[in-house]
Amino acid sequence: MQFNWLNLSVILFLGAGVFFGLAPLIGATLLSPRSKGGDIGLPYECGITPHGPARVRFGINYYFYALLFLAFDVDVLYLFPVAATYPDSPGWAVFWELVVFLGILALAVVYFWRKGVFTWPRKVIF
Repeated sequence: MQFNWLNLSVILFLGAGVFFGLAPLIGATLLSPRSKGGDIGLPYECGITPHGPARVRFGINYYFYALLFLAFDVDVLYLFPVAATYPDSPGWAVFWELVVFLGILALAVVYFWRKGVFTWPRKVIF
């Protein structure tokens, strides 16, 4: 392999990218204040002095809802490309594929509903 100007420019841009990525981190470390006491360690509560614990434990059902939301949210994201290409698609093939996809999503909702995932119990002991 022969070293030429293209290789040099790639190496220079790679070095510049690393420099621009690390320079703010190093600058913030060197220039930031060092004091750890007083109000600096407190969480910011819109000017109000906080009371109670900083970390609140959530019930496990909250995380189940969050995971279900993410799962269905990602599935709904698949509908955007279909909606964009649907007017240009010939025939009924895309329509039936969309019906099958939405049917599977509906079956998943019914399954989770039957399993009792959407009910929020009063107290969860684990």
